Amino acid sequence: MKNAKPKTRSKPRAKSRPVAKPAEPSPKAPASSRANASSGVASGAARNSAAALPITVTHPDKVFWPEEGYTKLDLVQFYNAIFPSLSPYVEDRILSLERCPDGMNGQCFYQKEKPKGLPPGIPTKRIRHAGSSSESTNYVVGGALETQLALANLGCIAVHVTGSRASTPRQPDWLCFDLDPQSGKFADAARASQYVRESLEAIKLAPYVKTSGSRGMHVFVPLRVGPGADEVLSFAQSFVGRLAAAHPRELTTEHSIAARGDRVYLDPFRNGFAQTVVAPYSVRRRPHAPVSMPLAWSEVKPSLDPASFNIGNLAGWSKRADPWKDFFAAPQDLQQAATLLDKL
Repeated sequence: MKNAKPKTRSKPRAKSRPVAKPAEPSPKAPASSRANASSGVASGAARNSAAALPITVTHPDKVFWPEEGYTKLDLVQFYNAIFPSLSPYVEDRILSLERCPDGMNGQCFYQKEKPKGLPPGIPTKRIRHAGSSSESTNYVVGGALETQLALANLGCIAVHVTGSRASTPRQPDWLCFDLDPQSGKFADAARASQYVRESLEAIKLAPYVKTSGSRGMHVFVPLRVGPGADEVLSFAQSFVGRLAAAHPRELTTEHSIAARGDRVYLDPFRNGFAQTVVAPYSVRRRPHAPVSMPLAWSEVKPSLDPASFNIGNLAGWSKRADPWKDFFAAPQDLQQAATLLDKL
């Protein structure tokens, strides 16, 4: 990044344990699980545990992932089990809903307004659109287990969250870069993430990384609340512009998909006001029901299969030490980083 010309900015818990090496199980569920689910009927044990859920699951036997046989009930039970890990990333955050009522192979639609059919008392936040004195959206706010399970029951497979809390909706508390490999190869995104990491560290920011749950990666930096969304987005655009200029054969910020070639697209726009990104531990509407998994940087390797973290092998990977456990403990100074970026 040192030789790159800057682009013009647009307006717009306990002691740490060593991180376990990620297991590499088959992306598919174990044979016994597949046998129970292949008919679309949950096992007797699953039916009994469903009775203990804080919501009623409608059509629990509906198959959401036909190849694996995972049902809607499987999805709801996954979120029930993982919620202690997911909770810090949805607490008091505005949610954008991607509803897929028929699962993996059905039609999906996006919804921002609080939908009908949610239990009473689900928290919301009404936000007025910029430039309008009357138009507003009543968003669902995350943080409660009942909210998460009720949304899964409505077919919300993925959890899409904003970068700010509902209490400070125009002031993000994280910075996010979405790395999308145009080659379709996760290995390219893994290599690109190391460029992002090195460049962020050069301006005194300590980044965290996770799989997107699809073919890409997400790099996050926790921020001190203060700068507005426009300022955070402007910084992100300047940063990726410089980085892409320094590595033009591997990275790109081209808006035109055709112009990107097989390079990794560095997307800064998740940082815009009310824009969203999938939360850590979110399930994705992809084959094998993969999960967006927080990683230690030592785990980021081109050979990693992101689908090896999925709802079928929760018992295996959920025992790993949490590489993001200190994420919110040390928010970082964006203004200092911006000053250092300008000096490069």
